[in-house]
Amino acid sequence: MNSRALLAVVAAAAVACTPAGGPGRLSPAVGSLQQTIDSLVNQPKFRNAHWGVLIVDPGSGDTLYSRNAGKLFMPASNQKLLTGSTALAQLGPDYRFRTVFATEGSISDGTLHGDLLVDGGGDPSFSDHMRGDAMLAMGEMADSLIAHGIHRVTGKVRRGIDAFPDANVGYSWAWDDFDYPYSARIDALTFNEGFTRVTVRGAQRPGDAPMVATAPIPTWPIVRVTATTVASMPPDDDNGIDVVRDSTTGGIVVSGAIAVGDSAFSSITYSDPEAAWLEALRWAMVARGITIDERPSATTADDDTGTIGAATRRDTLFTFLSPPLREVLRAFEKPSQNQIGELLLKTLGLERTGVGTADSGAAVVRRQVLSWGAEPDGFIVRDGSGLSRHDVVTPETIVRVLDGIRADTAFHVFYDALPIAGVDGTIAGRMRGTAAEGNVHAKTGTLNMVRSLSGYVTTVDRHLLLFSILVNNWTTPVREVNLAQDSIMARVAGMRLRDQR
Repeated sequence: MNSRALLAVVAAAAVACTPAGGPGRLSPAVGSLQQTIDSLVNQPKFRNAHWGVLIVDPGSGDTLYSRNAGKLFMPASNQKLLTGSTALAQLGPDYRFRTVFATEGSISDGTLHGDLLVDGGGDPSFSDHMRGDAMLAMGEMADSLIAHGIHRVTGKVRRGIDAFPDANVGYSWAWDDFDYPYSARIDALTFNEGFTRVTVRGAQRPGDAPMVATAPIPTWPIVRVTATTVASMPPDDDNGIDVVRDSTTGGIVVSGAIAVGDSAFSSITYSDPEAAWLEALRWAMVARGITIDERPSATTADDDTGTIGAATRRDTLFTFLSPPLREVLRAFEKPSQNQIGELLLKTLGLERTGVGTADSGAAVVRRQVLSWGAEPDGFIVRDGSGLSRHDVVTPETIVRVLDGIRADTAFHVFYDALPIAGVDGTIAGRMRGTAAEGNVHAKTGTLNMVRSLSGYVTTVDRHLLLFSILVNNWTTPVREVNLAQDSIMARVAGMRLRDQR
């Protein structure tokens, strides 16, 4: 039986359950649900898998199903539930990240005699993902500089205060993933989620070098091309282009071969996210006609550390505000965007402790989750995204978080930010054709040997339930784990929770 057929059978069985018993009592469908879940997770192919499942009715406090609910699991991107809910509770849905522009030097006759400083505030919205074109915001900021009478900068365009002074990658992230966008570095100034898109086009004649373009910044990073154009490629090889980081310059190297007139596309992370952001701003400034001399100023050497002392000898020009957190959360949770998770974590630390580090942000998350009733030994926070394999959490903790944020006045913001089964986000292609489609609002989690699905599901009789399904360590194909999770959700979404008689 294929996956769609199995889901349909489970959903049909749920709808067919006939409630019995007194008014307000749990329907016999709940007992049937327990048998269904047991049969799914006890299949021989899962004999070596570690399953944690908890399904709760928050209205009555009834536990509908529990298996290993107090055991620790690696959550992968289910960690984003902790980060996103804490950010919403602590900062509010209308919170906006701030990027501050300041000068060191005087402005006269259209010229800034000195350096232009930028204090990053962890704004994740400078990206194609959130704005359609990451360079649009850079152009707006360049226009603001002109509106403030700046047409020339004799000094440098550089970072001011360093709001996020610790490492620009998460705790124990895999070093061999750092070239891939999902593991991109972040900083208080982060551009396009930390990566560039590279387009390689074969020349018109064999032997010529292909044309290479980068985006969103057309001139960054620096590209060294050793690739060549050939008449044709072997049938089993669309192209032989390889894009890697140049460890010497911080740029990229494009090597290999590509056929005449053919195209190849790749993405690779920036080696320095702050440098990429500043280069994007410089490019936008020059495009608007602002001249940047890049002369060393009297204070550049001393102030490049971005210390508070340096900040006292400057004048603030303006503050650029991000979209509100309610919009950022959708860009975070639905596609499971890792860099936003790390920026939120450090922002929580900065806003609530005055220290913009991952450790201080993790302490804020921990306090919030404990305030929602989680057990102290029920979770460990190491990063904001779940990429770290040192994050652990119990299904009980996740359900506590889901219930805690449910009581917040901005719950609808969190609920709407989650992927919707069969509709959007990371579960757009899952649970289609079942009662779970368009119903389940849930966060996925994906790492090697980790599959998580936690969130909210509404029964046929309109009861909102909380659930967490965490699975670690199996040897069966991943699709089998996904199918079992989806089958559980189809079963829950299609049942009546309470007896109507």
